[in-house]
Amino acid sequence: MNSLPRRQQNRIIRERRILDAALKVFAETGYSGATMDMVAIEAGLSKPTLYQYFESKEALFSAMMIGERDQMLEFFQHPSGKGMVADLHGFAWDYADTVMRPDLLSLARLIIGEVQRFPEIGRAYQESGPDRLLRGIMDYLEGRRGAGELVFDDAELAAQDLWGLILSAPRTQALYMPDSPPSRSGIARYLNNGLRIFLKAYSTQPEADLAKLEALITAHSLQQVEHDD
Repeated sequence: MNSLPRRQQNRIIRERRILDAALKVFAETGYSGATMDMVAIEAGLSKPTLYQYFESKEALFSAMMIGERDQMLEFFQHPSGKGMVADLHGFAWDYADTVMRPDLLSLARLIIGEVQRFPEIGRAYQESGPDRLLRGIMDYLEGRRGAGELVFDDAELAAQDLWGLILSAPRTQALYMPDSPPSRSGIARYLNNGLRIFLKAYSTQPEADLAKLEALITAHSLQQVEHDD
């Protein structure tokens, strides 16, 4: 970012500040309760300045969700060069580290509580976040199929399998039991098992890919122990 003109750098920094403020406001008040005034105050900006960046609450919400989606897709949009198994493992942890954050879990709970009265909120959330994320996963998996590394008939079902296998159970627990979130080791248990099942089902070289996965799991566990120490 340092190579960009100062004005452009400042705009990027301010936009990030607005999106961080929006997530805080949406997570605390829900979509229907949030206002542009509240976001402007949280971001430390005037309301006219906020409207220079986002023309409406709907546009701001969409940009916020797209930003979170792009973070989760980083390993697929910019592969590490270490191969498919490393990309899948990296995505799985980026996904877990994002959607298990307390602020995003709070936002999800509030949206679930509002969709009966305001169906448009559910559609906005689905279209800006999960649907776009699913499309990104599908694109990556289709590329790996084209390279002969995966085999499947339906890219959407394969993507849904990957998504559901790695985190469905612990995220559901976290959504409905906020006072008892799963531990890091508990998340790892589901995530690693989900990746194993996915590779067994879809890899064209399951034994080799599973061996790569086990090496990554071991390395990640050692890094976590070092970090905790």
